[in-house]
Order: sequence, then structure tokens, then C-alpha cells
Amino acid sequence: MLTALEIVTTVIVGLMVGVEFSVAFVINPIFNALPEDSGQLGRAHGGRMLGAVMPFWYIGSLVLVAVWAIAGRHHDGAGLTVTAGALLLLSVVMSLLLLVPINNRGKTWTPENRPEDWKEQMNRWDRFHYVRVAVIVAAFALLVTALA
Repeated sequence: MLTALEIVTTVIVGLMVGVEFSVAFVINPIFNALPEDSGQLGRAHGGRMLGAVMPFWYIGSLVLVAVWAIAGRHHDGAGLTVTAGALLLLSVVMSLLLLVPINNRGKTWTPENRPEDWKEQMNRWDRFHYVRVAVIVAAFALLVTALA
């Protein structure tokens, strides 16, 4: 049963990492290159869509890693799993304190109501997101290593 939990958790966290990596290094650069207001509209839509699902994915991943850490506390790799959980917890805290407030504003913007500094706010979100991606990639790498 522990093996199934380890595999399911690693896959779920890995998929989350893939989505967030794609947002950082594929989707947002594409949006930034679009003409006129298209990029801002795309970011707003992405903020609404992913903003609705990612809280469950982040919290769910953290819960799965916590269950893995508890269930596997006497197995090899337990320290790696606990460290991965701590990194995922850090990513949740970063999200709540740094990224979600910007996202909550940005997802309501249109070309008619966006603030003058909307690009600066999106650039700030991007910088925080790069750090968050690095944190969750490290957590994923620890989980994969714990499996080995």
C-alpha cells in the first residue's frame, strides 16, 4: 500500500510541477509575445482557470506527501520525504502571501479596467513564480530520490 501511495503522490506532484513549469517557461512567454491586449487577456483567463484548480492541487499534494512521510517514517528516504513536504509547505505559503494576491487582481483585469502598472505586477508575479517553480522542482526531485 505504501508503494502505491508513493507512486501516486510522485505522479501528482510531478504533473503539478509540469504545469507550473509550463506556465513559467512556455505559456507566459507566449502571452507576453502576443500583440495588443491579447497577452493580458490570456493571463487573466489563465489566472481564473488555474486559480480555481491549483489550490486543491497544491494542498492535495502536500497532504499526500504528509501521509507518505507518516506512513513511511521507518523506511529509507523518510528524511527526503519530510524535506519535500517542507518545500511544498513553503510553496503553499509563498502562493498565499505573494502570488495569490497578484493573481486575484490580475484575473479580473480587462483592457478597460487594468491599472497603469499591470505589466509591473505581472512581472512581479513571474519572478515569484520562478522561485516557486524552483521550490516545487526541488520537492519533486526529493520525492523521486526517496523512491529510489
